[in-house]
Amino acid sequence: MSDDKPQNKKPHSDRRKVVTSAAIGQFVEWYDFVVYAYTASLIATLFFPDENRAVSLLATFSVYAVSFLMRPLGGLLFGHIGDRLGRRSVLAVVILLMGGATGAIGLLPTFQSAGVLAPILLIVFRLIQGLSAGGEAMGSNALVAEYAPSDRRGSYVGFTYSFANLPAIFAALFILLLTNVLSPEDYQGWGWRIPFLLGGVFSLVGLYIRSRIAESPVFESTRAEQGVSRSPLREAVQEYRQSMVFAFAMSSLAGLGFYTLTGYFSTYLRESVGLSSNAALISNSIALTVAFFAMPLGGWVSDHIGRRRVMMWSAAASALVAVPAYLLAGTGSLGGAVAGQSVLALTLGVFFGPFGIAILELFPTHVRYSGSSIGYNGAYLIFGGTAPLFSTWLVAATGSLLAPAVYMAVLAACVFFAVMRMPETYRRPL
Repeated sequence: MSDDKPQNKKPHSDRRKVVTSAAIGQFVEWYDFVVYAYTASLIATLFFPDENRAVSLLATFSVYAVSFLMRPLGGLLFGHIGDRLGRRSVLAVVILLMGGATGAIGLLPTFQSAGVLAPILLIVFRLIQGLSAGGEAMGSNALVAEYAPSDRRGSYVGFTYSFANLPAIFAALFILLLTNVLSPEDYQGWGWRIPFLLGGVFSLVGLYIRSRIAESPVFESTRAEQGVSRSPLREAVQEYRQSMVFAFAMSSLAGLGFYTLTGYFSTYLRESVGLSSNAALISNSIALTVAFFAMPLGGWVSDHIGRRRVMMWSAAASALVAVPAYLLAGTGSLGGAVAGQSVLALTLGVFFGPFGIAILELFPTHVRYSGSSIGYNGAYLIFGGTAPLFSTWLVAATGSLLAPAVYMAVLAACVFFAVMRMPETYRRPL
């Protein structure tokens, strides 16, 4: 059954409210998740002290990666509940879990005062963050897509999803402010906790916003017609395996690209290239601003010429510019870092724009949350969560600052060929 009829019964004000709440909710959710990456250098010192700096960083990024182990479980759990009971309530629980875990990290003792208990507790709360993140992206995007006009779904979801970039920008600039206002001793002693504690406060704001929106009209229509699946997870696995494979392929580049830009590049510029902390954070913020504007553009173009064409050529462009972008970023200057990251953020951002809606359009309403979450979170576990860890290891193992670029170029080329085989979905009814 087409989604157009139930969607068009909703007034424009309802759509605007849902898009606004989803966008702000994404900001809150992903701020909590990325703030860890921007304090990685200090966390390495406070929680994983070691004479070998590379070992400390690898331990820190291992904890960053381990939270992604919970993302597939979160996707399975929240996807199942979301397809059975609705999207709205699940998204409220998701944001509370994330905010609570982030605030708790801001209260943790360090290795110096608590010994091995400190990194253990850090891992526990990162796992809770991972569980929460597993239910966020596909859930909030599904809610927006199911409200959006059928010919503007790419624009709506691309705009909403672009707000996942803003938390990284805000976190980078906020930490930049703290490190310049506070003395190094104060920032290392207690100032680093402020961004985490602020994340807990943000989650309450997000909960309030999400409590004021109505359930998806497409889901309500499906429920009214008794079309809700009793076992959406099993049905998705049995009947939509190919769709999940395509979702996995698209999400692999999205995961590697997003977490390279938000979770790795600032540390790479500081630790490997030798750029100052201020310059690295400024450069990263500018690049993510480029991605923020590129994502709605990619979604808008895909509404007119199709998802597949936009993703194919943006994946190809990402493969071609990866090495030159890293070469520019590795020159050691602020201008080079901005130029290199921004070129990569542009090509990847155009890919990010339609990829979220393309995944959702592969699945019908009664298994959409479950099916999309499986492919999405599986890829983010393998390629997203390991992006900082594996990239750091590649540089250490090869001695080449271009090793992470080659890795990204190869994956982007593989995704180009995978998307070539994917069915076009932009005119499919939800």
